[in-house]
Amino acid sequence: MCKLCVNAETVIILCVELTHRMSASDDPRRVHFQSPEYLVDRLDAIAELFDTDRTDLLVEAIREYIEETADSETFQELVATKYYDDQLEFETVKQLVGAETAQRLRLLKADLEDEPLDLAAPDDVDIYDDDAMSVEAATDDDR
Repeated sequence: MCKLCVNAETVIILCVELTHRMSASDDPRRVHFQSPEYLVDRLDAIAELFDTDRTDLLVEAIREYIEETADSETFQELVATKYYDDQLEFETVKQLVGAETAQRLRLLKADLEDEPLDLAAPDDVDIYDDDAMSVEAATDDDR
């Protein structure tokens, strides 16, 4: 069985396991695609068995697939890498991994882009108990 058919079969299996429907706030959008005839036949048989329609089954299967994909570590690493390399916009990241994870990635990216803090050593604390050694930086001639 080819990879496309295996994925399509997985979609059908997922849609059978779940009974969610689109909420009233979801704005439906018409999508056209081609599928092997035997998968459509199986999908129709499953829809009839559950007394629902093909669209509801497909929508739920797609929703589940997207949620599983978005939760995978590999996917999140790919999104983060592309976002850090400026190949993805923040809004796209938010769609791919959710608002909370996207915000976390945004904060991490800002930290990565910031210059390191140039903090002086504290003068009110003796962390070396007076056993500190001074080291002079090497000059170009010493290297």
